[in-house]
Amino acid sequence: MEEQIIQNQVKTKKNKITFKKVLKVVGLTILIYILFSILLTFVYRWVNPPVTILMLQRCVEQTFSKDREVRLQKDWVDLEDISPYMVTAVVAAEDGNFRHHRGFDFQAIENAKKVNERVGKKVLGGSTITQQTAKNTFLWLHKSYFRKGLEAWETLLMETFWSKKRIMEVYLNVIEFGDGIYGVEAASQYYFHKSAKRLTKREAALLTAVLPQPLKRNPAKPNYRTQRRANMVMRRMNIIGRVRL
Repeated sequence: MEEQIIQNQVKTKKNKITFKKVLKVVGLTILIYILFSILLTFVYRWVNPPVTILMLQRCVEQTFSKDREVRLQKDWVDLEDISPYMVTAVVAAEDGNFRHHRGFDFQAIENAKKVNERVGKKVLGGSTITQQTAKNTFLWLHKSYFRKGLEAWETLLMETFWSKKRIMEVYLNVIEFGDGIYGVEAASQYYFHKSAKRLTKREAALLTAVLPQPLKRNPAKPNYRTQRRANMVMRRMNIIGRVRL
């Protein structure tokens, strides 16, 4: 009897030690991630991201797909070398309050929730351009609550360390415009055979119109749905006028 009690005490003690070790490892991992994410976000204030997790993820998908070629087409350009129409178009379509919020637009989230509940499915999202930049620059593609939590953290960091101009510049250089096509310069060259600086208002609207489904829509050969969305973007552009950051 006494021997059984001693064995149970030893087992309980070992379990406590193991649990403490696990907590220590988890705590250390979280601390390392926090410090690394702060450092990387701070560095990216000046250094252009050379590659993103999304780009690497797409390359892996392309490698194992029979009907997709492996392609990673990107060409970084400064915001000054991007047509003002493109800046206005993405703000008009994706985040009308971009210049005023601190990373999260709670009114847009509430509006999207009401629309989705009325329709019965998700047709609108409330993500801001900052959130989309965080997702496309630092995180992976597939949705989960864990990723959304990391996205919120990265959004706070970006709004702390970056200017709105820098957020827009990174966004327009890493966003996906097609299979293996990243950034507005690569998209402009691929679809319209011109630099992003020379994009017209209509071309900017068409490029913006493919962002919800970049693998299914083609701005150079727009279907009815893409044309309709581009028209909506242009109407909003006319309302808000030129966006200056």
